[in-house]
Amino acid sequence: MNSNENNIHSQVGYLNNIEGIKPFSDRIKEIGFNSLKSNPTITTLQVNVGKVCNLMCKHCHVEAGPHRTESMTKDTMSQCLSILMKNPIPILDITGGAPELNPNLSWFIKEAIKVGCHVIVRTNLTVLRQYEYTNMPEFYADNNVELVSSLPYYSEKDTDRQRGEGVFLNSIAVLSRLNELGYGQRDGSLRLNLVFNPGGAFLPPSQDTIEGDFRRILSKQYGISFNNLYTITNVPVGRFLTFLYDSKNLHRYMERLTSSFNSSTISRVMCRDQISVGWDGQLYDCDFNQMLGLNCTPAHISEFSLESFKEREILLGNHCYACTAGAGSSCGGVTSS
Repeated sequence: MNSNENNIHSQVGYLNNIEGIKPFSDRIKEIGFNSLKSNPTITTLQVNVGKVCNLMCKHCHVEAGPHRTESMTKDTMSQCLSILMKNPIPILDITGGAPELNPNLSWFIKEAIKVGCHVIVRTNLTVLRQYEYTNMPEFYADNNVELVSSLPYYSEKDTDRQRGEGVFLNSIAVLSRLNELGYGQRDGSLRLNLVFNPGGAFLPPSQDTIEGDFRRILSKQYGISFNNLYTITNVPVGRFLTFLYDSKNLHRYMERLTSSFNSSTISRVMCRDQISVGWDGQLYDCDFNQMLGLNCTPAHISEFSLESFKEREILLGNHCYACTAGAGSSCGGVTSS
């Protein structure tokens, strides 16, 4: 299984033709959905500003890394800002790669705030230890940017195994700095949320339970506080798909996802409330469809029309089982009520 960016369409075909796995579109028909449509109100423009990253995490569906060169231009960012200015979309959710490695990130954030958006940045924390980016925590705080930070576990061994040697202690150092700036305080305005991804071919535990574990251990051992912990199920796309295939866990993982299908998650899956923008301005229902090359219609930001995306039919595939298994999964954690 070669899961690089030149092979995205074969990933779609492979996932949709695994023996014994019922197509996701057929599964939702069984619960009364002939198709899945977006909500009338779009709340979030999620923008991937590039695939360049200082890490190469084993679970990364983006297949980001230091070797990647894709980076959103200032012109494409300006097109995103024009959309936010002209349409009532209140949230700009910036992701990557490591967003900080896009040279125009600070400008993009400041301009989005002028438009009146609430800005979220999904940071891997460790990039903020690099000399060129040590001023970014203060920048984020000064501009009231909400941070969503990946921290696979509260132990050094488990985190480093998933994300690379030294990641845990560097992450703790950055979290301490963010706390000093006022992030992650119970009554503060600076929001700091952590993300837990499983380290293998299994579903995350109860979000409430593991949040309690994170909160207790990080506070006791390192003096770290945060607002929320989000559990996100690993989607069988990109580097994680390669891991599943190479470890001979793909079929078992897909069976686990399908057997854990939860119909109550359908009403709150993230693709119904957002539009995803690729680094090159291509448009998608979600970040996972983006990595599989499953474009919306219209397909490019230059043709954006909010009316076209309201109550649109969402493109589905068997990777969607990951968002609807167990308690559900989205960029904001669990989705079932």
